[in-house]
Amino acid sequence: MAGDAAQLIVPGPHGERQVRVSSPTRVLWPEVGVTKLELAEYLVAVGPAFIEANGGRPVSLQRFPEGVDGEQFFSKNPPRGAPDWVRSVTVTYPSGRRHPQLVLDEPASAVWAVQMNTVVFHPWASRADETDNPDQLRIDLDPQPGTGFAEAVPVALALRELLAEVGLTAFAKSSGSRGIHVFAPIEPEHEFLDVRHAVIALGRELERRMPDLVTTNWWKEERGDRIFIDYNQANRDRTMAGAYSPRPLPQAPVSCPLTWDELPTTDPMAHTVRTVPRRLAEVGDPWSGMHDEPGRIEMLLEWWQRDLDDGLGELPFPPDFPKMPGEPMRVQPSRARHDDASD
Repeated sequence: MAGDAAQLIVPGPHGERQVRVSSPTRVLWPEVGVTKLELAEYLVAVGPAFIEANGGRPVSLQRFPEGVDGEQFFSKNPPRGAPDWVRSVTVTYPSGRRHPQLVLDEPASAVWAVQMNTVVFHPWASRADETDNPDQLRIDLDPQPGTGFAEAVPVALALRELLAEVGLTAFAKSSGSRGIHVFAPIEPEHEFLDVRHAVIALGRELERRMPDLVTTNWWKEERGDRIFIDYNQANRDRTMAGAYSPRPLPQAPVSCPLTWDELPTTDPMAHTVRTVPRRLAEVGDPWSGMHDEPGRIEMLLEWWQRDLDDGLGELPFPPDFPKMPGEPMRVQPSRARHDDASD
């Protein structure tokens, strides 16, 4: 039975805060027995690195009231009862609707989110002071059936080299599952659609260089066993699990920042809620200072225009997005061929 409550002392930039954690013995990850209190203590242990990576941004909370095997929901609006030191910022969603979204500024706010049964933190690619213009170019390397983390590694390494060609510095992390996330800090000079186009141009160029390993095909039936460059993760209100965020998988893995040297040999499932605090203490944070020298995406936007001039147009958007200018039909290719044949 879950206990009544625990009180955690959480250091931060404004001094120590006391955060109450109810039901501390509730098991969130049944397979390994990680409790709600352990998760809160994990966020205390990695707090400074977690906030450097995810703080100061609009964030969505993926909440699991009964543990990772139970029901879940996303919380974008600030939950009721938020302390006065947890703030929000108004963001614009793809529909044009505007609404406040939570911002985490210190480790105590992340611990408070755990008190609200948050397991996964999904930060935006833009900051709270300029929500319309991303300051991160994010590339999601998504292994398809028959591939996994090992197959994504050579693609990530080639992507790093390609980003360097256009003057961008790449940082890698495990997704906490089978994939790899590659981030590059950029000046917040362009809105989300431009950044999406930069990611598409980057993906297409990588696909040209590694056609047997990489695909930008949106439709799963066309991807085969290649690594999918999920360009739609660069859209407004599309997020990935943040650095050091836990994932709702059996071993309580963490989306863990990695050095490029260790990427080829690491086991992503070895980086968990229970192992990452020691790793961080021993090897430091590979993403520390990520935004010290942001780059620009002008060359990638030139590649995008080049591809347009060569007849390569817009790619499909997610199904919940409004129809976008120049977008092809949102029809599965095999379905389109079937409909054409029927006609």
